[in-house]
Amino acid sequence: MNRFKSMSPLPAIKLAFTSTVERPSEDRIQLYEASGEETPVSTFVPQNFERNYAYPLVVWLHGQDQNECDLPHVMRHVSTRNYLAVAPRGVDESLEVEGGYAWSDAPDSVEEAADRVFDALQQAQRFNINDRRVFLAGVGAGGTLAMRLAMRHPETFAGAATFDGALPTGNSPLGRVNELRSLPILLSSSRESQEYPEQQLCDDLRLLHSAGATVSVRQYPGGDDLTTAMLADFDRWMMEIVCGAAAAKV
Repeated sequence: MNRFKSMSPLPAIKLAFTSTVERPSEDRIQLYEASGEETPVSTFVPQNFERNYAYPLVVWLHGQDQNECDLPHVMRHVSTRNYLAVAPRGVDESLEVEGGYAWSDAPDSVEEAADRVFDALQQAQRFNINDRRVFLAGVGAGGTLAMRLAMRHPETFAGAATFDGALPTGNSPLGRVNELRSLPILLSSSRESQEYPEQQLCDDLRLLHSAGATVSVRQYPGGDDLTTAMLADFDRWMMEIVCGAAAAKV
């Protein structure tokens, strides 16, 4: 199994947010400052970027104790050509890893996270994106948060995906069940995952089926690792939605 290795988080004090900072060309990543606050967003620009093409957009929520600088490593294994992508930084500083950040399911933290996701989406507007092809995804706690926000705002996203992150509980995640039925959902987990065990995956699948949602499920060998196989399947799943929608218009 080819395992995807996360980039080591960068200490926040070493990042400069007063102006746009370009990483080496192979990363194709830029860091921006959200208006007035040090809440940076990483932006991934695809190879051979075409300004006249409206790209699908991936909004990526990093895992616990990681940060937005994981984005180029993720996108290398999703696709370097098919998408623009943005990744906001987690709301809370990690207590375990210097330079790492975390997501919380506390109501105030969820609201702050929602603001960061929509700020990232707004920053992506400086490029040519297809605002009807915006995908929200994340890993671990980032995946759980991605599902919560997508279920809260199903009209905003073309699809939502979680990798080893269970569906959220509490605060009525199915409060917009009628609109949720038009949102494609991808549930991905590892068979030996401690964060998203198989029984929880089955329970989540039953819940979404009972709500009438459109769900795809993928399960992989191994433990709580984000793998290249997962990310390649994520690309295929998104392309099926993008190309299927395009074909439906013909």
